Amino acid sequence: MRGDTVARAVLGLLWLLQRLPLGVQAALGRGLGAVLHALAGSRRRVALRNVELCLPGLDAAARARLVRQHFGWLARSLLERGLLWYAPPERLKRLIHVEGDVGLAERSDKPVMWLVPHFVALDVAGVATQLFQGRKVASIYQAQSNRVFDAAMRTGRLRFGLGEVYARSERALPLVRAIKRGSAFFNLPDMDFGAKDAAFVPFFGVPAATLLAPARMARSLGMVVQPVVAEILPGGAGYRVRFLPPWDDFPGADDEAAALRMNRWIEEQIGRNPAQYLWVHKRFKTRPEGEPPLY
Repeated sequence: MRGDTVARAVLGLLWLLQRLPLGVQAALGRGLGAVLHALAGSRRRVALRNVELCLPGLDAAARARLVRQHFGWLARSLLERGLLWYAPPERLKRLIHVEGDVGLAERSDKPVMWLVPHFVALDVAGVATQLFQGRKVASIYQAQSNRVFDAAMRTGRLRFGLGEVYARSERALPLVRAIKRGSAFFNLPDMDFGAKDAAFVPFFGVPAATLLAPARMARSLGMVVQPVVAEILPGGAGYRVRFLPPWDDFPGADDEAAALRMNRWIEEQIGRNPAQYLWVHKRFKTRPEGEPPLY
């Protein structure tokens, strides 16, 4: 019960903070990021290792600087979750700047998969799909260990009336049925969930357990795949969500080739905005048989 009390206090704080101007929230987030960078030693080491593996051209000082910047953006994304969960839709529409064809799913006679890599503003992309177009949006989420946080996350993601969320621990059939009913699929493809239903595909030249499900689902359901990238803008400028042109030739016949294309595209997007990629995730946790751990 103590955990529930702490969770309610944190959520209450997020509700209060979201009432502040975004520039003030951004400054608080940067300060929190400095604290987290100093205290979260294990995650800082993971981020440094990931950057070392993925961006070997950076020297030690540049890697450390990038990771410090990353923690600032990461902390902003955490504090500003209150804005996404509690702020009026009108305010969010003013703050979220959408580029590209956000209405593709609404017009398409085929189901659409939004391919959304793990940049720290990915939840902003989720909100944009519900505020700027009218198609139902199905997504998978990681159930939280604390029931209060879990309920707040679900409520926040469903509050605009278009969302449908499915826990990662559930079977895929309810999600597939939602897509067949006409929902677009908000898909996060770039985390390490183990070797099952994955292939070791290069990510910045390092073999990474990469999900084959995006290619298989797109093929089996005849889906149009549209990549989407979100970023936090400096200070109080808000957020940018780019709905990029769909991949007409994806997935093709080869699942691993499709996974490689996906990874290479994510590499390109990281090159545009390296500090906001989720470096604290153990992207290379699962190793090919016989290879030593990287962390």
